[in-house]
Amino acid sequence: MNTLIAISGLGVFCLIAEIFNLRKLLVPVAILGLLAILGLTVSEFNTPASFYNNMIVVDKFSVAFSSLFIILTIFLVALSGDFYKEHPTKISDFIAIKIFLLAGAVAMVSFGNLAMFFLGIEVLSISLYVLAASRRLDLKSNEAGMKYFLMGSFASGIILFGICLVYGATGYFDMAEIYDLSQGAGLPVWFPIGITLIVIGMLFKIAAAPFHFWAPDVYEGSPSMTTATMSTLAKVVAMATLYKLLSGLTELSEKVEILIVIISILSMTVGNIMALRQKNVKRMLAFSGISHAGFMLMALLSLTTAASTLLYYTAAYALAGIASFAVIIYVTKDKDNEDIFNFNGLGKTNPLMAAVLTASLLSMAGIPIFSGFFAKFMLFAQTIKEGYLVLVIAGVINSIISVGYYFKLILAMYTKEATEEKVAVPFVYYTVAVLAILLNIIIGVWPSFVTNLLN
Repeated sequence: MNTLIAISGLGVFCLIAEIFNLRKLLVPVAILGLLAILGLTVSEFNTPASFYNNMIVVDKFSVAFSSLFIILTIFLVALSGDFYKEHPTKISDFIAIKIFLLAGAVAMVSFGNLAMFFLGIEVLSISLYVLAASRRLDLKSNEAGMKYFLMGSFASGIILFGICLVYGATGYFDMAEIYDLSQGAGLPVWFPIGITLIVIGMLFKIAAAPFHFWAPDVYEGSPSMTTATMSTLAKVVAMATLYKLLSGLTELSEKVEILIVIISILSMTVGNIMALRQKNVKRMLAFSGISHAGFMLMALLSLTTAASTLLYYTAAYALAGIASFAVIIYVTKDKDNEDIFNFNGLGKTNPLMAAVLTASLLSMAGIPIFSGFFAKFMLFAQTIKEGYLVLVIAGVINSIISVGYYFKLILAMYTKEATEEKVAVPFVYYTVAVLAILLNIIIGVWPSFVTNLLN
């Protein structure tokens, strides 16, 4: 609860910073504030509590994921200082929206009541709608914002309808009461229908097939900074929330588990095959994200034991994503598009940035020594233990397919001739890219540093 209050307070400060002409100090102050909030959050790790009649629940799960979200937001805010320098009078607005987005993210993994769950979703979603359409003179940004707003509104409506049905069936919004009632017999048919609708809405939020059609267009049309936020922070928030929601609402039946297996295979396959055809890097990473959503869904097959595995996978994926977008934003920020040919010869003109991008792509592909490999290995081991060998085989095949489009970008950096002269890289891009990929490697070398948090 203290974390949520502190984040909201920091967001309000960022909003009014413009009044006191603190524009130049805004990014470092926001980063220092987030670091202090991270310390506050970690201090609550071993002190579980609930607030406001169980509206907010602080436990190891919420603290661990909230800490991950804060770290990702620190990286995103650091990149924002240079990215939004073309809008110096509006940077306080952009930073404040990202902070409020973080508040929604923390609420989504700390809820003990379906009302707080929905409030967190809306805070996060509305922030992303605004960021997607933030370039008002850019037709692509306008289109991305409108598509995301319309599709996101439909998904939120479906989730809200599902919550209403669950309430009608149980008479409660409180997660603990609902779970107790779900263990007995006699609940009306509205209960499973309500849960199904909530899950469908959340599958949209994580861009899992067949609810993924919005992602490529929105990722491509949105400003790259917004795409980085959606691809990393927003996706892992939605996945962690879906896991918490299902583990707190009901036990999965065999039919539901089979449905999860089908959606997981479909997401991995559709995402990887479509990514092979892309020339635009942001569209390629959108389909890559759809594929990774399929991998993350494997954790739902082990709701009582896979929390630590999901935390590790989301951390590995998000850190690699932050590192890759730090390079992508640097390379394409003055370009009209984000096509792969913009990366031609980057290995010669800027070896460090090319190395970071290569490492992040290899991590996403699941290549050792990066944490992406160990994340997939843990998920596969957990899934085999649950008896779904077919799903693991599909995952291995899709991991091999993904190497094809990741190496398309890597080969462009090292085998093609550069089309432009070397351009100076702002220090912040180097810092974020290197720190993110180093954290990725560190948790790859010492995975127990993350996995032991929730054991």
